[in-house]
Amino acid sequence: MSNRFLALLLRPTARPVGWGIVVAISFIAAEVVIVHQLKRVAPDNAFGAIFLLGVLVISAGWGFGLAVATSIASAAVYVYIHLEGSDSLAPALFVFLPVALLANLLAGQARLRAEEAEQRRREADLAATLARVMLRAGDLPRALEDAGRRMAHVLNLSVAALRLGEVPAEPGTSAIALHDGDAPIGTLLIPTDVDRSTARRLHRMIPALEALLAAACEREQKLRAAQREVEVSHAQVSALARQQTALRRVATLVARGADTKVVYPAAVAELADGLGAEHVTLVSYQPDDHCTVLAAHESREGVQHFPVGEPFPLAGDSLSTRIYRTAKPARIDDYGDVDGQIAGRLQPLGLRSGVGAPVIVDGQVRGALLIGSALPNAMPPDTETRVGDFADLVATAIANAETRSELTASRARIVAASDQARRRFERDLHDGAQQRIVSLGLELRTLQSSVPPELDTLSEGLTHAVDGLGGLYTDLQTLSRGLHPAILSKGGLAPAIKTLARRSSVPVRLDLDIDRRLAESIEVAAYYVVAEALTNAAKYAEATEVSVRVAIRECELHLAVSDDGVGGAVSGGGSGLIGLKDRVEALSGRLRIASPTGGGTTLTATIPTGDD
Repeated sequence: MSNRFLALLLRPTARPVGWGIVVAISFIAAEVVIVHQLKRVAPDNAFGAIFLLGVLVISAGWGFGLAVATSIASAAVYVYIHLEGSDSLAPALFVFLPVALLANLLAGQARLRAEEAEQRRREADLAATLARVMLRAGDLPRALEDAGRRMAHVLNLSVAALRLGEVPAEPGTSAIALHDGDAPIGTLLIPTDVDRSTARRLHRMIPALEALLAAACEREQKLRAAQREVEVSHAQVSALARQQTALRRVATLVARGADTKVVYPAAVAELADGLGAEHVTLVSYQPDDHCTVLAAHESREGVQHFPVGEPFPLAGDSLSTRIYRTAKPARIDDYGDVDGQIAGRLQPLGLRSGVGAPVIVDGQVRGALLIGSALPNAMPPDTETRVGDFADLVATAIANAETRSELTASRARIVAASDQARRRFERDLHDGAQQRIVSLGLELRTLQSSVPPELDTLSEGLTHAVDGLGGLYTDLQTLSRGLHPAILSKGGLAPAIKTLARRSSVPVRLDLDIDRRLAESIEVAAYYVVAEALTNAAKYAEATEVSVRVAIRECELHLAVSDDGVGGAVSGGGSGLIGLKDRVEALSGRLRIASPTGGGTTLTATIPTGDD
C-alpha cells in the first residue's frame, strides 16, 4: 500500500496545472478549517505543520512553480492565523517558509528520480523487446524496420530507423554509427531536432543496441551458414539418390542379361544423369595400342559426342592412356596442360577437365569409362569412386555377355556335333546297310528265278526272305530320315516341312514364307520343332487340324505350330520339348509353349538368322 501511495504521489511527469491549482486551493481551505477546529481545543498552538501537507502533495505531483506558489500561499495563511495572537512573524518567516521550500526541493528531486526510473524501465522494456524482435527474426532487415518503429514509439521520436552497414543520413535525420568493436555493423537514423533529454536516452541505449545488432548479425550469419549446409547436404543427398537410381537401372539391365549394345549407351547416359556430367565416353582398348569408342553421351545442346567406333591412339597424355598404363582411376584437372590426339579432339568440344575409371574383366583392363566437364578443376574428390561404380557394372555386363557367348557357342558346337553324327549315321546307313540290303534282295530275286518249279517250298522261302529284306530296308529308311532327313540337306527347310505335312496323320495347313536357304543348324532346329509338334499333335492332342506358319522377318526365323486339340501340354512332361528348347536356345533363339486345357496347343520359336 505504501509503495502504491508513493507511486500515486511521486509521478514521473507532472499533472495538468489546472488540476494542481484546484488541489492546492482545496488543501489550503481544508487546512484552514482543520486549524480553526484545532485552535478551539488548543488556542495557544499555531498548528503550522498542518499547512505543510498541501505543500508536500503539490510538490510531489506538480511542477516547481506551482509548488512554490502553494508554499507562499500556505505561508501567508499560516502568518494570518499566527498573527491572531501576540506572537511575532519570525516563526512563519524563518521556520515555515524554509521548511516548505525544502519540501518543494525534496519532492521535485523525488519526482525527477521517479521520472528517470520510469524512463530506464521503459528503456529496459524497449531493449528486451528489441532483443526479442531482432534475435528471433528470420529476416533481419525486416526485423530492424520493426525495431525502429518501436524505438520511435517509446522515445517519442518522429522517426527512428535501423540499417545494416554504414548508410548516409536521410533528409531531416542524423546518422549514428553502430560498431562491433572497430567494425561498423549498422546505422541508427534519428531526427536532427531531438531535445537533450531524448539525446541522452538515445546515447544511453547505444551500447545495448550495438550488442543486440552484433548478436543478430552473428545469428544471421550462422543461420545462413546452416542454411547453406542444409542446401549442400540436400544437394549431396539428391545427387547420391540420382546416382543410386542410375546405378540401379544399369544394374537391372545387367542382371536381366541385356546385350552389351543396350548396356553401353544406357551406362553412359545414366552416368551423365547421375553425376550431372556434361560428357561421358566408354572406350575399349585394342591390342594395337588404340582405344575404340563403344558409347558416348553429350548433355550439352549443339555439341557432338564422339562417334561410336572412332579409334584413338594411346599416345601422348590422356585419361585413356593413364588408365591403360596404370589400371587405376585417373583425373586431369586442366586439359590445357596435356597433349596428344585425344587432348586435341577434346578441345573443340570445350572440355577442360575429366575423370576416368578402368573397366576390368578377369583381371585385365578391357576399357575405360570417362567423364568430362567444360570447367577446370570441376570434379569433386569422390568422382573416381562414383565413376568406378558404373565401370564395375559395365565390366560385369561384358563378363556376362562373354560367358553367355561362350555358353551359346559351346551349346551350338554340341548341337552341331550331334547333327554331324546324325548325318554320318544317315550316310552310313544309306551308303552301307541300305545298299547291301538292296543288293542282297536282287541276288535273292536272281536265285529265286533259277529254282525249279518243283521246289516250290524253296521258292516260297526265298520270296519270304526277299520281302523281309524289303521291310528291313523300309525300317532303315525311316530310321535314316529320323536321324537326318536327306530332303532337308538337298531341298531346304520349306520342302522338308511340306514332306512332314504330307506324312502327318492329322491334316496340316501350311503358311510358309521362306525365300532362301538358312544355316544348316537353323534349318535342322526348325525341322525338328515342326516334326516334334506334329508328332505330339497326332499322339496326345486329339487334334483335327494343325496349322504351321514359318516366315523370315527382321533377321529372325519365326515359327508357330498350333492345333485345336485338348491342350494341357507342358515342356517338362516328357514330350521331347526340353530337347527342342535346348537346341533352339543353343542358337540364341527362344522357344515358348502355350497350352491351356481345352484350348489347344501353340508352339512358337524364334531363331536369329545371323544376317545382322
